[in-house]
Amino acid sequence: MTNKIKEVELPVYKSSYLLLLYSFKLIKNLTREYKYTIGEKIKNEMIDLLMNVYIANKVKNREVKLEKVENAILNIEVIRLLFRLLLDLHEISIKEHVKVNVDIENVRRQLIGWEKVLKR
Repeated sequence: MTNKIKEVELPVYKSSYLLLLYSFKLIKNLTREYKYTIGEKIKNEMIDLLMNVYIANKVKNREVKLEKVENAILNIEVIRLLFRLLLDLHEISIKEHVKVNVDIENVRRQLIGWEKVLKR
């Protein structure tokens, strides 16, 4: 699957895609009650994040690009919140939470940087 990432060279896309893969692995191990509620919400937010990044990278219009990046920032914040909820519900370990949070922060920093460039 890593070969597919090379199609889009944008680092934030690669980081988001790897976060999506890791998130899906974590969600697979959730208890049934949370897999189909919080887990599905995380999956949907992750897919929306990836689509917003992809579209922002492809469109030429600066305003549309900025809108998509801002939407992606909202997506990543919701994802962070939902993973925190899973930690508090004891559905993921502290180790898993730390790893996912480091990945989330990496994506968030790249998106914030992209947003700053677009607002100049």
